[in-house]
Amino acid sequence: MQYLIKQNGLEDQYVAESKATTQDALGRGIDPRAQRELEKNRMPYDRGHRASQMTAKDYDEYEYLICMDEENFADMNRITGGDAQRKEHKLLEFAGSYDDVDDPWYTNDFDTAYQEIYKGCEGLIKKLKEDK
Repeated sequence: MQYLIKQNGLEDQYVAESKATTQDALGRGIDPRAQRELEKNRMPYDRGHRASQMTAKDYDEYEYLICMDEENFADMNRITGGDAQRKEHKLLEFAGSYDDVDDPWYTNDFDTAYQEIYKGCEGLIKKLKEDK
């Protein structure tokens, strides 16, 4: 997402962060299968990225809080204590769908996950440009 933000000249207005809604991924890097998918699609990524925990403070710090699926949406809402300002979204909402991005860790379908995530990110970029 940060790459798309920069490609669209929005880096002075927005920053993308990745946070875990549960503790099972804390400290882990990017799954090697996801790295291969990113490289296949020539998408730059931070090779040193490590998962950090989402906190209630994030609700005040960010304009949008975005997750991939209903389970993480529920976890995000639990962490933030509710969504009075409608900041919390599933990514594919920005692509006109309320579907989940199926977790490729379980499905092993990193290609479909990449395509869905990219489509959602493109929709989010469009929304950010409209908000600008």
